[in-house]
Amino acid sequence: MAGHIIPHFQNSAGHEVIEIGVTEFMCVGAHPPFDHPHVYLDLGDEGEKVCGYCSTLYRRNASLHGTETIPAGCVFEELNAA
Repeated sequence: MAGHIIPHFQNSAGHEVIEIGVTEFMCVGAHPPFDHPHVYLDLGDEGEKVCGYCSTLYRRNASLHGTETIPAGCVFEELNAA
């Protein structure tokens, strides 16, 4: 599975539902320092799953690609320390 990148999503804004374009991903909660352990989630056949840490409902939306989200801005990008 080399080269397969698992996207990371966050919910700093406190959305109840985040629609995503992938079925496998990591939920990180919110941006640090309010994050939780980064957990792997697989939406499986149901196409949706609730994160056991932050209770965010993630739902698959086939019209989205890669790291697109609805609402926008839920992709987690780690900030590099200077």
